[in-house]
Amino acid sequence: MTGSVETLRWNGQSIEMIDQRLLPHQLQYRSYNSAQGVADAIRTMVIRGAPAIGVAAAYGIALEAKRLAGSSPDTFIKQMESGFNVLGTSRPTAVNLFWALNRMRKILDNIIQLPQETIAEMLIAQAHSILKEDIEANRRMGIFGASLLRDGMRVLTHCNAGALATAGHGTALGVFRSAVESGKRISVFADETRPVLQGARLTAWEMVQESIPVTLITDNMSGHLMSQGEIDAIIVGTDRVAANGDVANKIGTYMVAVLAKRHSIPFYVACPLSTIDLNIPDGKAIPIEERPANEVKGFGELHWAPEGVSIRNPAFDVTPAELVTALITEEGIIDNKILISGKLTEFVEKYRK
Repeated sequence: MTGSVETLRWNGQSIEMIDQRLLPHQLQYRSYNSAQGVADAIRTMVIRGAPAIGVAAAYGIALEAKRLAGSSPDTFIKQMESGFNVLGTSRPTAVNLFWALNRMRKILDNIIQLPQETIAEMLIAQAHSILKEDIEANRRMGIFGASLLRDGMRVLTHCNAGALATAGHGTALGVFRSAVESGKRISVFADETRPVLQGARLTAWEMVQESIPVTLITDNMSGHLMSQGEIDAIIVGTDRVAANGDVANKIGTYMVAVLAKRHSIPFYVACPLSTIDLNIPDGKAIPIEERPANEVKGFGELHWAPEGVSIRNPAFDVTPAELVTALITEEGIIDNKILISGKLTEFVEKYRK
């Protein structure tokens, strides 16, 4: 996936996204031209992954302005506000969504007196910038992360933090790509990631596409492999990092981090600075999305659970900062000493625009 496949792409009139629900069996793009359409794509997981959701939301706002160009001033303002609201409620945990919407709102507020066609053009240009910046950040993150991996290492990842979860290259999988590009031989263990199987369907697919050695395991196998000395490091992505360094990621990540601590295996989290939410004091304040019960009952149309059984389906869990060896960002490595000393805010504010 070095460039032949784009998670999101602009066709001149609308934003096209890979329908990730269909992978790995079918590669299909869907086109969207409104805030509501993009919000639906985010909510139904056509597009997923915190950075990719942020980029998609930016295009959703830009497309809404394009759609409304030529309307009355009152209608334009009212409908644009509705667009921000519908996108803002599409998914609660990924902070990149709100980061991107805030960035687009600031731009809109500064140019609201301009002609609507000009506003739309400027918002589209801003969405293009956000997409480009995400890819560049992932590339820099990959270089920093690759420095942590030795030749021949076996690395475990949970969920999908690859090109499909971003505008390109990826966060955790971007580290693997960069390590391979630098000449290192690494192999990947991919947790299947119940209940939606992002690891089995997406991470494994990305690694196979680039001939990076990958072994798929079920979520309850990683502890055994760690105990047998078959895993050398763990790298995951994240949807939100609290100000104290607590990390929210796909459900099951916390268990992996606890097992890593038990077996003295480094546990790294790759994330852009936009994923660090300094307004959230700790992991307890991070909203955890509860998704539909059908995802746990089975997969697709196949249900293996009995009717009438009670089901819980939290989509994310929180890993305390004390279990995180380091955050890998586009501006460098934030090690555990910085996290637990309360200096994460100082690091982020140094680089954040």
